[in-house]
Amino acid sequence: MGRRPGARITIRAIAEESGVSIATVSRVINGRAVVAPATQEMVRQAARRLGEVPVQRRPSPGPADAPVLVYCPYALTDYFGTIVTSVIETLALHGRQAVVRAGEGAREQTSSLLSLPGPAGMAGAVLILPPSSTEDLLALHARRYPLVVIDPREELPEDVASVSAAHAAGARRVTGHLTALGHRRIGFIGGPGNWLASRSRLVGHTSALAEIGILVEPELVRAVVEPNAEMGYRAASSLLELDPAPTAIVAFNDKTAAGALRAALDRRLRVPQDLSVTGFDDSELGRSTSPILTTARQPLEEMGRIAVSLLMRLVAGHAVDTLHVELATPLLVRASTGRPRSEPSGPDTVHA
Repeated sequence: MGRRPGARITIRAIAEESGVSIATVSRVINGRAVVAPATQEMVRQAARRLGEVPVQRRPSPGPADAPVLVYCPYALTDYFGTIVTSVIETLALHGRQAVVRAGEGAREQTSSLLSLPGPAGMAGAVLILPPSSTEDLLALHARRYPLVVIDPREELPEDVASVSAAHAAGARRVTGHLTALGHRRIGFIGGPGNWLASRSRLVGHTSALAEIGILVEPELVRAVVEPNAEMGYRAASSLLELDPAPTAIVAFNDKTAAGALRAALDRRLRVPQDLSVTGFDDSELGRSTSPILTTARQPLEEMGRIAVSLLMRLVAGHAVDTLHVELATPLLVRASTGRPRSEPSGPDTVHA
């Protein structure tokens, strides 16, 4: 089939024609990573057959005062609001203004990252947990658009810059804390199954249990569509109906952990005497619950600062050795965890 006059050749088309990955085509086009000469030639030949010749390019430095797009298609609550505020404040230190697209409306108005404001007039972009596909990110990347992704939803190619928390390591510390206390039957409430953070935290949880010779029991694992308190309540309620019930629950974040605390309260279970509960984030909510949550701290402000620092180097055309940055998630032990009872109280037990 011939090419329609004026039709645009996509990265996917070149990848399929050459037999290499979309990420490899992106690297050849952008020249941001070392690609074997033979592979580069395969990509060029495929592009020529399709009627387009890719040329290795590097992003040209934009105007020193060009604004930066900050895209966060979620409500700016404590989690996302903290990141966005940090990004804006750090951009200001670099003499850059932010053009913010945020909230649920931003997601509805932007079905694809390709419909975001293009490079013209923009220095680059900071994208926070973008819901679009990796292919969209690569297509935007191929336009020589400097960008950094904070907390990517999916695993990204090595030449797309990202900043995230060390999810697996943080979850491993949390579950390791519980096993050190003596817990063996531990419920796990994960986030959306298609989120990289959720999968990584399950890996960390599984790893901590494996260290003491325990395999994860599928009946003890739940996933929520939205990581909020209501979903956490439902997931925890389901776990606490098991016989025997878990002696501890590891929640995806502080919000779902707050829901788990309410589920325990409804069953007249004391925390941590009858049930230990952990969160993830170290949010204001987690510091306001009763009891205060044991949690893993996500360095949200630092994530914003590092993302801007990376972006400014990309905008300036500087070489960046480390494009994927993971920041430590220290464990904060508080009042919501303790040693398990030898005979955990059931939901019908009344405590004075």
